[in-house]
Amino acid sequence: MQVAVVGAGVIGICTAYFLAEAGHEVVVIERRNNVAEEASFGDAGVLAHDGGLPWILPDLRRTLLSSLTKPASPVFMGRPFDPAMWRWIRQWRREGEADLYRVNHERLHRIAAYSREVMAYLRERHGLDYEQAGGCLHLLRTERETQLMQPVLAFLSEHGVRYRFLDADATRSIEPALHPHTPLAGSLHFPDDESGNCPLFARQLRQQAQQLNVEFLFGSEVQAVRQAHRGVLLHIDGKDFPADAVVLATGADSAGLLASLGLPFPFQRTRCVAATAAIRNFESAPRAALLDTAYQVSIARMDQRIRIAGTVELGANREVLRRAAVNTLLKVANDWFPDACNYNTASFWSGTSMMLPDGPPVVGATAIPRVFVNLGHGAFGWTMAAGAGKLVADLLSKGAADIDTEGLTPARYS
Repeated sequence: MQVAVVGAGVIGICTAYFLAEAGHEVVVIERRNNVAEEASFGDAGVLAHDGGLPWILPDLRRTLLSSLTKPASPVFMGRPFDPAMWRWIRQWRREGEADLYRVNHERLHRIAAYSREVMAYLRERHGLDYEQAGGCLHLLRTERETQLMQPVLAFLSEHGVRYRFLDADATRSIEPALHPHTPLAGSLHFPDDESGNCPLFARQLRQQAQQLNVEFLFGSEVQAVRQAHRGVLLHIDGKDFPADAVVLATGADSAGLLASLGLPFPFQRTRCVAATAAIRNFESAPRAALLDTAYQVSIARMDQRIRIAGTVELGANREVLRRAAVNTLLKVANDWFPDACNYNTASFWSGTSMMLPDGPPVVGATAIPRVFVNLGHGAFGWTMAAGAGKLVADLLSKGAADIDTEGLTPARYS
């Protein structure tokens, strides 16, 4: 078929690659002038195939919301007086109830673990080198944080996830550069997770997609998608272009296209912040990737730089770099690796994505014939990109996939 993929972030590129590999004629339509220029550009750099967790754990619902008023917080409110915002937050909190948490975590882990297999296939087939490093530590500052992680530990053990619970000394043996004066109760070590440079990976996979005759149409914005007699029509720059099918991989820009199709997904627009700093003292820098669980800020090694990323501004509606979010990143970086970089010279970035209240993305066919989506990955875009891209390609091509798609398709909101 002739398939249009809207969006050239890492999700869209992976989708296009696997559609072309399946034999389709593929065009990727992107409003920017290159791949990975929006959310993928500032990706945290952590592929959390085992360590990806729903944002609200059962015992953290009250703690997370109370942090909204603190100066260094993992969560900020973009529209604090918007009733619709608070309705979404109530739904988000309900997803942290114990039974729902287990369901959401299982769905996230199912697609993330599958994505690790697909990433390994891509890396080995094409010899990709995207500054990757193995392993990730989830740092626990206090014993209370350790206790709050008990539902996570139960899930990991139940599903056979390879991890280790480490005390402070064992954690520092893996990351000896951790600042000795910052309180540390222990960590979760996920040896099969990894880190790397997402935009570099996206550019490399674009080259491989072009070898499969994928066409990239940059500087073009899709204003609407409509059904046609045999497929769909894409309204681009005042003209209609036909395709047999379309895949929306549009991230934060999805709302308008979804509205034009009448697809009611409960997305919330979110903004995250990232900082990239050149390493000046390599003996004081991290070896791989870490996540500060208290602040939901990650630190990832990328060759001679480190990427610090995190915080979520719910209901983000302004293209601004929130100073409080920057301060949270700098606090975490200075707490753990104060001598690694001159953080005053770091480059800062902020970008938007779409987040669903339960956590897992929506991947696959919608109720509208020939319209597919690959949306709602939140902070786990690169983690899930390869697996979600192949999943969509398989569902579009043969109506079946390598893994169980229950709870991952748009059907869960129908």
